[in-house]
Amino acid sequence: MNTKKVEWVLRIAVAGEFIGHGMFALQGKEGWFKYFEPFGITNPETIVSLLLLVGIADLLLALLVLLKPIRIAVLWMAVWGLFTALLRWPIGPDPMWDFVERWANWGAPLALLLILGWPQSLKEWFK
Repeated sequence: MNTKKVEWVLRIAVAGEFIGHGMFALQGKEGWFKYFEPFGITNPETIVSLLLLVGIADLLLALLVLLKPIRIAVLWMAVWGLFTALLRWPIGPDPMWDFVERWANWGAPLALLLILGWPQSLKEWFK
């Protein structure tokens, strides 16, 4: 099997996910406001400001994964994808299936990290 092709499919898939979510965040998607409530954040202006930061970070990560996927960033993408899936359920108010539907949000970055090779040293996390 050609792992370079698989790597590129995963890089494009992960970038697409983070571009999509990043753009929704930049738009201050109101449907996401409820995911801040478990943390005591209910002020719409605060939420929009936080979403702006998240959106910028997501877009930068999407660009990075296309240009040069750095393992620590890809790990962050997997962790962030899992966290945002957990915000739907059990942390948030949505049904369990909203969490299940988002398994690819953390699974694709994790698969990419495994294709890139799990780092054997601290230095390798930054390659």
